[in-house]
Amino acid sequence: MIKPRVGGGFGGKQAFHGEFFCALTTLRTGKPSRLVYTREEVFGASYTRHPMRITLRMGAMKDGRINAIDCRTLSDTGAYGEHSLTVFMIVGSKVLPLYNKVDAVRFGGHVVYTNHVPAGAYRGYGAIQGNYALEATVDILSEKLGMDPKVVREINSMKEKETSPIFEIMGEGTKGTAMIMESCKLPYCIKRGAELIDWEHNHPAKKVSENRVRGYGMAIAMQGSGIPFMDMGSASIKLNDGGSYMVTVGATDIGQGSDTMISQIVAEELGTTVDNVLIYSSDTDLTPFDCGAYASSTTYVSGNAAWKAAQKMRRRLIKEAATFLECDENSVEFDGTTFTSGSKSITLNEISVKMLYNKNLQQVQVTESYYGHVSPPPFMAAYAEVEVDLETGEYDILNYVTVTDCGTTINPTLAKGQVEGGIVQGIGMACFEAVKYDKKGNLLSNNFLNYHIPTQKEIHKLTTEFADSYEPTGPFGAKSVGEIGIDTPPAVICNAIYNATGVRIHSLPITPEKILKGIKELKK
Repeated sequence: MIKPRVGGGFGGKQAFHGEFFCALTTLRTGKPSRLVYTREEVFGASYTRHPMRITLRMGAMKDGRINAIDCRTLSDTGAYGEHSLTVFMIVGSKVLPLYNKVDAVRFGGHVVYTNHVPAGAYRGYGAIQGNYALEATVDILSEKLGMDPKVVREINSMKEKETSPIFEIMGEGTKGTAMIMESCKLPYCIKRGAELIDWEHNHPAKKVSENRVRGYGMAIAMQGSGIPFMDMGSASIKLNDGGSYMVTVGATDIGQGSDTMISQIVAEELGTTVDNVLIYSSDTDLTPFDCGAYASSTTYVSGNAAWKAAQKMRRRLIKEAATFLECDENSVEFDGTTFTSGSKSITLNEISVKMLYNKNLQQVQVTESYYGHVSPPPFMAAYAEVEVDLETGEYDILNYVTVTDCGTTINPTLAKGQVEGGIVQGIGMACFEAVKYDKKGNLLSNNFLNYHIPTQKEIHKLTTEFADSYEPTGPFGAKSVGEIGIDTPPAVICNAIYNATGVRIHSLPITPEKILKGIKELKK
């Protein structure tokens, strides 16, 4: 298998659709084959997200301390059971630990087969559904307590050096893994996000004109960094003559920028520049093994493997330099280009040429793997300013603010792109995207005329910041950032619209029709 340059995956490339037909055709004919879907077939013959109905109850003391959460979930897996168990479990395992001060938590429900399009993997993967239910309920509870929802979250949410028993009880389809939060800047994210949106002066809403109101909503979220005791990544590094490095990895770049990120990690550890690191990825004949680009795992799992390999290469080069310099290797210092011991020195370029052509002939190459035992969650606090027309129910998201703790941002530009891309996809689920069937079960939303996704017209302003954080188990302190951005928009927008109109929307997408209907019912 040789991976060409491909577009974004987001889960859509994680399972097979019609590839079996291509394989069978090639086996029968001995010739290459290709299957091309029409737009309608893409909608009807691939996967949707798992539609869910979640019933969530929450109890708290009068001082705002949440002490009970009960979550029952009904998940529609469609005609086949693709990812049905794991997505269902993540509704609990990636959401409920956010509020770790509770005395009692219950989670359960059912996954059902239906005569619908099969549901499969998609960014957020159960967490976005669970987050919508949980974070909308926190706002409802806060109102009943007469408390600021930001304060309720500050009181009850996860803090650094804390844990939740849910980590050990629930994983992805199996028992989970106990974890202590070595890095958790969620309190800072909540505080800083509130400053950026001016929560103190704006929440819950303010009137703009006779028929237009701006509402302000918030939510918090967590995700994971790969699947512990399951995901494994590996990397090999070879020293070329001239002092450059060839890195081979199984990690697959499907738009998230893993080739760039791995090159940066190797270059940083070896004290060189990215243009001196040549990377070759995802050719199963030539590159080492990797579990795959899913579960927000590449930076944490594959990046750790590359970091370990770079550290090993550094030690190996220092050892070889000590031989040439005729000194103890503990006395050798390496700045990325030159090895020095006292008054003696030799360059990396000289060593690379000597070892391949002149003296101590050998190829210097190292391989390392990383097998995660924990899955440190990234955290996010998100806020939105939403303006609603009370006469029509139409609304605009004027500003969407996020502050994210993803550990060290290996590449801040790529990390910002991941967060903002996820936010836009989450806005699509929250506001526009609806899978519709007729009475006979035919799919109606099988084109972009009937199935809307956000465009540049709908996205006005994204304010994106990162917390200063360091995860001890991650490469240079990094955690994942791939999925966390998509989780918050449904709850944030739902809460903002409620604060503007008094209408609580309980189903997605949140459309002007639903808001206007709610406004009319309130007037009655």
